[in-house]
Amino acid sequence: MGKLLWTPSVERASAANMTAFMQAVNQRWQTHLSGYSDLYQWSVEHIDRFWETFLAFSGIRLQTPYRAVIDDPRKMPGARWFEGARLNFAENLLTHRDDAVALVSWCENRAPLRLTYAQLVDQVRVLAWALKRHGIRPGDRVVGFMPNIPETVIAMLAATSLGATWSSCSPDFGIRGVLDRFGQTAPRILFTADGYMFKGKSFDCLERIRQMLTQLPSLEKVVVVPFQKEAPDLSGIAHGVLLGDFTAGAPSGEISFTALPFDHPLYIMYSSGTTGLPKCMVQGAGGVLINQLKEMILHTDMKRGDIIFYYTSCGWMMWNWLVSALATGATVVLYDGNPFHPDSDVLWRMAEEEKITVFGTSAGYISALQNSGADIAATHSLPALCTVLSTGSPLSEENFEYVYAHIKKDLQLASISGGSDLNGCFALGNPLDPVYSGQLQGRGLGMKVFAFNEEGRPVTGEKGELVCAAPFPSMPIYFWDDPDGVKYHAAYFDKYPNIWRHGDFISINERGGVVIYGRSDATLNPGGVRIGTAEIYRQVELIDEIEDSIVIGQDWKNDVRVILFIKLKPGHHLDETLRAKIKSAIRDNASPRHVPAKIIAVPGIPYTLNMKKVELAVRKAISGQPIGNRDALMNPEVLDFYARIEELHKD
Repeated sequence: MGKLLWTPSVERASAANMTAFMQAVNQRWQTHLSGYSDLYQWSVEHIDRFWETFLAFSGIRLQTPYRAVIDDPRKMPGARWFEGARLNFAENLLTHRDDAVALVSWCENRAPLRLTYAQLVDQVRVLAWALKRHGIRPGDRVVGFMPNIPETVIAMLAATSLGATWSSCSPDFGIRGVLDRFGQTAPRILFTADGYMFKGKSFDCLERIRQMLTQLPSLEKVVVVPFQKEAPDLSGIAHGVLLGDFTAGAPSGEISFTALPFDHPLYIMYSSGTTGLPKCMVQGAGGVLINQLKEMILHTDMKRGDIIFYYTSCGWMMWNWLVSALATGATVVLYDGNPFHPDSDVLWRMAEEEKITVFGTSAGYISALQNSGADIAATHSLPALCTVLSTGSPLSEENFEYVYAHIKKDLQLASISGGSDLNGCFALGNPLDPVYSGQLQGRGLGMKVFAFNEEGRPVTGEKGELVCAAPFPSMPIYFWDDPDGVKYHAAYFDKYPNIWRHGDFISINERGGVVIYGRSDATLNPGGVRIGTAEIYRQVELIDEIEDSIVIGQDWKNDVRVILFIKLKPGHHLDETLRAKIKSAIRDNASPRHVPAKIIAVPGIPYTLNMKKVELAVRKAISGQPIGNRDALMNPEVLDFYARIEELHKD
């Protein structure tokens, strides 16, 4: 059942937003809910009442009212939420316009910067004016190839204030990784920094932009943010312009926001690219807003005076999630750089100096701290810190206990889990309940989540597939270039009609606590960052010496490491020169996160009879698990070789 590690004080629970919301529910609906378990059950039995009550509680601004909360609560996918309502996402993130600090920016290559809400609103206004002058309209795609700095937030808010659809990639993505994403959706404007710093080294972005431009013919303007240099060289960048020149001449005045339908396309998020090009998941403005504010206000207990940080890049959904905290009036702390440079204390020095109250990170980071023997509690004073959030991969019981022993005893450790697909969480923390080692505190309000066994029945205390049996507002409204919804249906509804299958193995105990056992598909999770096998295959296939390959994630020291198996062409052998060549190709064209921890030569690659590689069978073979349905494989005997590889048991 897990070890009890923390219980909220009576004072903390009574002051929580969750408690105030429960009282609002009881008053409006004449219920008698008395704890999180009661509230959760009510929220999934009365989906429409829950979301309507939270809409009012959150203070979300609608420019026109809605006709109905949901058209058909039994329809999934395709349910329509808050039809008739018109709103603007950026307006809801910029309701505060005073001198309180909105953004704090820490980077490896400069001193911390601060922007007040008044300054943030004005900079968004100026950039929105420039975008509108260029002709940006609702539905146009505006993209960012940007580090995690205030200019990225400003660009997103300016674009969405006009109704443009925003999408972003981290600058450590290789050329192919960016083109596989942006190349599908025909963006009109691209924002990029001239470069960025990572682990004390400077990386150029503009050379990659020059190489990409010929394959992004839809681009009309490349807006360059000077980050490494005051006057970067834009030669060879067609339609390139510095940010200051792009916004020059903006008049003074008030910011205006375009009123748009609740399901107007806000973000394009990307799948990991496991089976080919990444799927482009289009998400609605109202759905993302209401779900993320539910997680911020209720589950994370965010208030105006809070200071929230999440270690993320702009290519991970946690960036989108973090920025939504602006709607609460809190201070959002951005960090761009390596979390262990110049040492493992850098983020905790920042937390101490900025008086961070909510500190977000990945399970991989916590494991790395634990493995290094870092004792944060002994070296840093963190009286303001109330909550630590962790996501990206399962947090082990030892990781839980490490946080309480070596970071801070009195805080809520909220392990959270969801995905880019919903830009939010299926399971996460709540400020009313205890924390037990190895467990997420519970399922998210309004998310009708079950663990399904192999027969498709809900089970308690047993491992099963994570499913959601009722619609929720932040479901993708559609996939890009999927007019008949075939890709969308195949992604989530291929196994259980009208029920979302997420691809995680979980268990739910009698208390409502959730344990995540990892992905049930072939997605990789090194360091808590989801990446796809297809992006690695795409690079390996270009290397002459390699005939075939298969890549999997191996559970290793409370993290996941990428293992690449290669079948060499006759006359070649795997030496350090070839290893270096493979790693360089993957690093340069995908990202550093895609580089395998081990590259191992094998005699064959297992395939199904219909010629599909079977990553899951390899994962089972190397971990000693039984492999079912070997008859479906063309060459099952090669799995015996994988099971005997001794190198997989070494660092």
